[in-house]
Amino acid sequence: MPCAGGMAVRFCDDNAEDLDRARAAVRKWRAEHPQGTAGELVAELGGQFHLDYEPVLRGVLAALDLHGDRIITGGSHD
Repeated sequence: MPCAGGMAVRFCDDNAEDLDRARAAVRKWRAEHPQGTAGELVAELGGQFHLDYEPVLRGVLAALDLHGDRIITGGSHD
């Protein structure tokens, strides 16, 4: 649930364990769906997290894909 008066993507009850769990789930999903879209990811995993956790899952996927690009190309995306 969003914090009162806060941004929609910030959660009062968000914690490090939830984020770690999201990272692990997204990593596993990406390995199983290398061409999958963020929408497909949210459709499959969204029910396992906070009701409004979609932006977090999309962000984790974007970060994972960006990190993978750095490994493949050896470049920097700064």
